[in-house]
Amino acid sequence: MAKIIRITTAPISLKVLLSGQMRYMQDNGFEVVMVSSDGSELETVKMNEGCRHHIIPMTRRMTPFGDLRCLWLLYRFFRKEKPDIVHSHTPKAGLLAMLAAKMAGVKLRVHTIAGLRYVTTKGFGRRVLIFMEKLTGKAATHVWPNSYSLKQFIIDNKLVKTAKLEVIGKGSSNGVKLSRYSASAIDAGKLEATKKHIDYNASLIYFLSVGRIVHDKGMDELLNAFVRLYEEDKSVRLLLVGAFEDEVDPVSDRARELINTHPGVIMAGWSDAVEYYMHLAFALVHPSHREGFPNVLLQAGAMLCPIICSRIEGNIDIVEHTKTGLLFEVKNEDELYRQMQFSLDHPTQIKEQAALLRKQIEEQFDQPIVHAFLKKRYLELLAAQ
Repeated sequence: MAKIIRITTAPISLKVLLSGQMRYMQDNGFEVVMVSSDGSELETVKMNEGCRHHIIPMTRRMTPFGDLRCLWLLYRFFRKEKPDIVHSHTPKAGLLAMLAAKMAGVKLRVHTIAGLRYVTTKGFGRRVLIFMEKLTGKAATHVWPNSYSLKQFIIDNKLVKTAKLEVIGKGSSNGVKLSRYSASAIDAGKLEATKKHIDYNASLIYFLSVGRIVHDKGMDELLNAFVRLYEEDKSVRLLLVGAFEDEVDPVSDRARELINTHPGVIMAGWSDAVEYYMHLAFALVHPSHREGFPNVLLQAGAMLCPIICSRIEGNIDIVEHTKTGLLFEVKNEDELYRQMQFSLDHPTQIKEQAALLRKQIEEQFDQPIVHAFLKKRYLELLAAQ
């Protein structure tokens, strides 16, 4: 039985980004071991996936001495476990796992790139992140960008040798679970609880944002565009489902003030049931500055929630402008405002776009389809050894 070690920096990535994937592989003939730092999500992950888990105390921040210790711990763990494949996801886990696996003699070292942090940084930090990406790619035997546009960006910027690059299937790290993300799966009781949580009013129009509340997710542009929209139409609301991450990438002081004080902004907090908010929303707005292949767009599309998003790598692999959603130039507050206004003026049109996107997701990104592509590629790599 082939052994796969699946590694992310923190357990929340195993829970949210790769949910169900480890169990699928274990149910289909692989031995799977999960690795991440400790965290509140860990017990849920182990229960949901039914796989062994090993803790390595990695952090998302750059901590040279701590990172060297984790590199040594991973090397020792890989030498003990003797995996056939080490497959990493998330930047810090990728760098440490690929280096440690190479040192330990693991022949198949796979890293998934689901976005590049450096594109939104400047100065010395940017140079460090670029170096880390190149070092990870050099240590890996296979690098899997999770979208075709991201693969092209990596090639254009000479981050990884082209021969190592491959997109699995049509893209996406994990697909979307349509048995969950579907209007027919909505539980009436949970829906009522969600409505109560946000004091839902059917006469209002809810624009929804789902994800970390940080600068890189375009929160500053979104809030500024929304304020302009609200000044013209007091029936609009901006519903934020997510949490602040101030230690990594804080929003501006103005954005924070608007979130806390503006009468049209509703801060719902973090939720593991975003489909209920999508079910209630008029449209999802996703103004992110960088993505790989965003799960939130697949989830919204599956929920028939119209999408307005930035024209960046990853987003453009899912949304085609005026066909399956609306696009605007990244960081362009004026264009974001215009697309939000367009959606208000053309509700039937954006619902038709959402229906077409749902059909495409059913054909290409249902989770079992994505998992089957990944399993097939694992088996091909193992057979070639």
